[in-house]
Amino acid sequence: MPNASYFGNWNYPTAIRFGTGRIKELPTIARQQYIHHPLLVTDQGLVRLPIFALVCGILNDAKISYTVYSDIKPNPTGKNVEDGVNAYHQAKCDGIIALGGGSALDAAKAIALMVGQKRSLWDFEDVGDNWTLVNAEGIARCIAIPTTAGTGSEVGRASVITSEVEHRKVIIFHPLMLPPVVIADPELTLNLPPHVTAATGMDALSHCLEAYCAPTFHPIADGIAMEGMRLVKEWLVVAHHEPHNIAARAHMLVASTMGATAFQKGLGAMHALAHPLGAHYDAHHGLLNAILMPYVLVANAPAIEEKMTRLAAFLGIKGKGTSVIIRWVEELRLQLKIPHTLKEIGIDSDGAEQIASAAVHDPSAGGNPISFDHDQYRALFLHALTGTRK
Repeated sequence: MPNASYFGNWNYPTAIRFGTGRIKELPTIARQQYIHHPLLVTDQGLVRLPIFALVCGILNDAKISYTVYSDIKPNPTGKNVEDGVNAYHQAKCDGIIALGGGSALDAAKAIALMVGQKRSLWDFEDVGDNWTLVNAEGIARCIAIPTTAGTGSEVGRASVITSEVEHRKVIIFHPLMLPPVVIADPELTLNLPPHVTAATGMDALSHCLEAYCAPTFHPIADGIAMEGMRLVKEWLVVAHHEPHNIAARAHMLVASTMGATAFQKGLGAMHALAHPLGAHYDAHHGLLNAILMPYVLVANAPAIEEKMTRLAAFLGIKGKGTSVIIRWVEELRLQLKIPHTLKEIGIDSDGAEQIASAAVHDPSAGGNPISFDHDQYRALFLHALTGTRK
């Protein structure tokens, strides 16, 4: 029997079947969603792991035929989406099962969007009212199954897809990209390597923290973000050090979902920089946010002092203001063995101008507490590159 503390049926922001062992309900949920021959979208790494074999076994036992598509890069591209759409049509699929971390889930949601569209994927970039160009009736049903605790893509209404032509990450958005059902089974995250646990967990923290700092009036999102950060504070190091601790895995999976729910309020400079850095250097998104985090907090300090004092009190951190939160973040990174600078993960200054320009125009920049210009983003990037503070 699953522990009642880590088991529940939630309907916020979508139907979530949370708890250990819930993956066994996949066949029933698929039939309820009228999915009889799904495209099982995952990534190339996951197909070699027991999790994939487990899911395939469950579908096989239920006599549900499926087609596997796993040609997805860590930063999924437009070509990955296009190939997935082709696979969907060739196999005459009638829905999608998205299995994996943020890359697989983002790609799967974009594929679900595009199987019924005649326009280009890039026509649906999250700019203005582009989402209204979507043929909503053509969006395929999608069941999302996260295997990492970080992006929260399973409860997101958008996908981040890399344009290989423009060398930039593009946010594709439509309200119906939110999967109608999520299976959030903490047992599927038990075997995550420590470095993946660290990077994805810090990604969840970045979502909560940036949503909380965004100046938009949204007390509901603020409450979710603060509780998400409390869960990260209490459980991320435990999950990192004790990879089979089911309580830690359960709480981090919730924190991830909460982060992506909260950031409907907005994100900020961490993501505005992480998106072009990921596209330019093909670096891990969560790791980028983890490295950028204290530098962005320093830059935003004049606008977030009161909020950081409130957050410190809520988290039980002694002291007031942004400095105590920065200290906590840096101590947390040390425990997780997160690098202190972008240089340590192979990033150089060659793309500084391009990165700064892209950051200014990234949709996430609009949620930052301070509106940074090109020179400020360039300086912020260089600070994170070299480990200096202004």
